[in-house]
Amino acid sequence: MIRSVITGSGCYIPPFVQTNQDFAQHEFFTADGLPLPVEPSEVVNKFKKITGIEERRYTTDNLNASNIGYEAALKAIEDSGVDPETLDQLIVAHNFGNVIKDTIQTAAVPSLASQLKHALGIRNPACIAYDILFGCPGWLQGLIQADSFFKSGMASKALIVGTETLSRVLDMYDRDSMIFSDGAGAVVLEKKEGDKNSAGILAFTVQTHSVEEVDYINMGTSFFPGSNPRIRYLKMKGRKVYEYALKHVPEAMKACIDKSSITIGDISKIFIHQANEKMDDAIIKKLYSLYGIENPPKHITPMSISWLGNSSVATIPTLLDLVRKHQFAEHVLSAGDIILFASVGAGMNINAVCYRY
Repeated sequence: MIRSVITGSGCYIPPFVQTNQDFAQHEFFTADGLPLPVEPSEVVNKFKKITGIEERRYTTDNLNASNIGYEAALKAIEDSGVDPETLDQLIVAHNFGNVIKDTIQTAAVPSLASQLKHALGIRNPACIAYDILFGCPGWLQGLIQADSFFKSGMASKALIVGTETLSRVLDMYDRDSMIFSDGAGAVVLEKKEGDKNSAGILAFTVQTHSVEEVDYINMGTSFFPGSNPRIRYLKMKGRKVYEYALKHVPEAMKACIDKSSITIGDISKIFIHQANEKMDDAIIKKLYSLYGIENPPKHITPMSISWLGNSSVATIPTLLDLVRKHQFAEHVLSAGDIILFASVGAGMNINAVCYRY
C-alpha cells in the first residue's frame, strides 16, 4: 500500500510585528467611501473580539514571497534529510506572486516554483516546478496533488510550499486589512510502502463553489474616497464568507473522515486554516455536531491566528511545523495520531485531508 508521508517541515515567521494598537489611529471607510461612524479604537477592539487576532507579521521591505518561501523550503529539506536533487516535484502555492514593496504589480513569471528551484540550486531537470493558485487552500491542494502523483506512479518525493506577502495587497482604509499577514510554510512529502496502520495520507475531499460564491473574496478598489481606480486590493465579503464556510466546510471535513474509515473520536488534532478564530471555532463545533457530539474535545485545534494573523496558504504548514517542533505546550503529536487538515478560501474552494502521523 502506498502512503504519502510528511518527512520534514519548515516555516518562515516574519520579524515585523504589527499590533492591533498600531491600527488604533487608522482612518477606516465603508465600501461606499464613507468614514466608519465609530472611533478607530472601537473598531480595533471589536475586531479582536470577532477574529481573535491581536497582532500579525509583515516581512521586511527587501523580501518577497519567493524569498520567504525559500527560507521555509530550506528548513523543510534540512528537517527531512532528503537530497534536493532527488525531488520529483516542487509545488508552490500562493495567490499574488512576488509583489515588490510600494508597487502595484504582481510578478509570477517565472513561476515562484521555478524561482525556488533556482534559489535551492536544484539542477535535476526531472524535478518539475509549478505553482498553484487555489485561494487559501492552495498549500493543502498541493499536498493532495502530490499524493495523487505518488499513487499514479509519476513521483515519489515532493516539496510543497505555501508563501504569501499579503501586506503588499491590502487597502489600509478597509478594516478587513487587519486580518491578513505574511508568512511561509513548507513540507517534504515522500512515497512510502506501508499498510493500513502506517503513517501517511488516508483520504481527502475537495470542493469548488463558483456560482453565487465566486466573488466572496476578490480584488477591488480602495475604500478611500478619490483613490486611484486602477489600483486593486484584496477585498472580502466577510459575512458571506463566514456563512459559506460554516455551511460547507464541516460537511467536507466529515466526508473526508468518513472516506478514511475512521471515527470522529479517532481524531487527535485538527489543523484548520487560520482565517478567523470565531469562524474556526464555529466550524469545529459544527463538525462535531454532525456526529451528535455537542462539545469538541479540549485542545483539539492548535491556533496561531492571535499572533500570526491570516497568512493564507502559509497558515496550515506554519502551524504544523510549530507543533511538530514543540512550540505549543498543550499540543503534541505522537506516532499513530490522526490529523485532520482543512481549509477554505477564494474561489470559493474547500479541501480536507485525513493523515496518520
